Amino acid sequence: MFTSRAEYRILLRQDNADIRLTEKGYKLGLASQERYDQVKRKIDQTNEIVKYFKKTSVIPSDINPILESLETAPINQNYKLEQILSRPQLDIEKIRKGLNSVNEFLSNYDKDSILQAEVIMKYSGYLIKEQEMVDKMNRLESVKIDDSFDFRGIHNLSTEAKEKLSRQKPSTLGQAARISGISPADVSVLMVHLGR
Repeated sequence: MFTSRAEYRILLRQDNADIRLTEKGYKLGLASQERYDQVKRKIDQTNEIVKYFKKTSVIPSDINPILESLETAPINQNYKLEQILSRPQLDIEKIRKGLNSVNEFLSNYDKDSILQAEVIMKYSGYLIKEQEMVDKMNRLESVKIDDSFDFRGIHNLSTEAKEKLSRQKPSTLGQAARISGISPADVSVLMVHLGR
């Protein structure tokens, strides 16, 4: 499957496939103990790196030469490394080359864990929003629709929604939301009529 076709492509990336799937594969006997331990180590290392970048501050005199060389605005007060990393001009390697303390810290970690931590920190806002969408869809799955529900009797639904819902008879609000042509507004109208 192409990631561009995936519903939640920010969460379903190739760089985190091992994290998402290895435990399931291990439980099914498809992944070895060694592979499973390797992925657990990657998760632990990634978390340690993220924690370090969130708690470690950098002073202007240390980071400004790097920022100025990349033609991005210098800072005039201490910032957390995670905030500095969020700038599009920067990546972990550029910070690592310019700050010995960061280079020393990262020398204990493998390349995959460093890359995973960077992705998590750089895209955290998008990852949080997409996870909220996933959680919302999961909540919609728990809202049942009775077989005898009359979609045509709801005046605020679009004509297309009335036809498609009447024809397909979804059993949950989540199923209804996934039907092509059903808009978020239609789902909201259904939620009101289902008492949610």
